Amino acid sequence: QEQVVESGGGLVQTGGSLRLSCTTSGFFLSDFTMAWFRQAPGKEREAVVCVPKRGDLRYYIDSVQGRFTISRDNTKKNTLYLQMNGLKPEDTATYYCAARYDYYCLDSPAVFSIWGQGTQVTVSS
Repeated sequence: QEQVVESGGGLVQTGGSLRLSCTTSGFFLSDFTMAWFRQAPGKEREAVVCVPKRGDLRYYIDSVQGRFTISRDNTKKNTLYLQMNGLKPEDTATYYCAARYDYYCLDSPAVFSIWGQGTQVTVSS
């Protein structure tokens, strides 16, 4: 069964850093397009950044460029990461890892078929 599990969230102060991990099972990371989404209370789930099976990665939120870095380890670890630096209170949200069996990135949650349970990131001011 294809699954992803997020970890690494927590409570940090403004300016702090976290590294989120998304561990996959039941499929090879290299065969999928992978993305991080986030959802703040009362808001819709939004795409943060995506790394496609083919092509260049896509950032969907201007404010995270230069602060967030997505990477994938296609070796035995089969893990997706999101390094978050310079965190701000507006980054507070539940962060989700998602997988799509296709070549390219899209920002709609509806096109991603595999989701984790999410990991909470809270940034205090």
